[in-house]
Amino acid sequence: MSLLDGCTSVLVVHAHPDDETISTGALIAELVERGIRVALLTATRGERGEVVAGPLSVLEGTDALSRERERELHGAVRALGISAHFWLGRSPARAESLAARHYLDSGMTWINPGLAGPATDVADDALVRAPLAEVTDDVGALIAHLQPSLVISYDHGGGYGHPDHVRVHDATRAAARSLNTPFAEIRQQADADGEWFDLERHLATVTAALRCHASQLTVEGIELVHSGGQREAITTSVGLRTR
Repeated sequence: MSLLDGCTSVLVVHAHPDDETISTGALIAELVERGIRVALLTATRGERGEVVAGPLSVLEGTDALSRERERELHGAVRALGISAHFWLGRSPARAESLAARHYLDSGMTWINPGLAGPATDVADDALVRAPLAEVTDDVGALIAHLQPSLVISYDHGGGYGHPDHVRVHDATRAAARSLNTPFAEIRQQADADGEWFDLERHLATVTAALRCHASQLTVEGIELVHSGGQREAITTSVGLRTR
């Protein structure tokens, strides 16, 4: 029996614009193809992201980058067929009685290739500086509002260690558990405890969505090239494990 059997709606929770496409674009396309309504919650605008060399590089480190990444995300949401998008800290993804807030990208540093750690300069309004209980309550407010069949987000290591990814995992898992909503974490490799989805047929959809994130990456054939020059194959297969 598949984890997705009986699902009518799914909430996918990510930390920054482009995460939804890079790690779960093919899965989202699969859910949409199955007739499952997909909502996306994004925690930050990715203000600390490095920008691809070229005409958009002047945006790096400016307020305009936040607006550009919002615009890029809207394009990817359309390309993937996502039904509704929400920002963490804004109603209905904000705990009742609390004023709206804007969670900032916390930044990161590379500890070694493929593993990120905390940045040395983290703003007071950054996601990782917010109390975990507050972030959890905000995610929980949206879960209560949408009442999805399933919530999906990162594993406990945030995929590659980015502090914002880890915080999103911790808050989302806790919020789902408190509301008795099934939670599944994204797996990058098949394992005995999870379910693996081979979704190469969604490559064209994922590629179209990736191209929307032009400030952060470029697409070359079946590879994406990050702003720092790192190359990786476009992800078209993904695992899910309930926790």
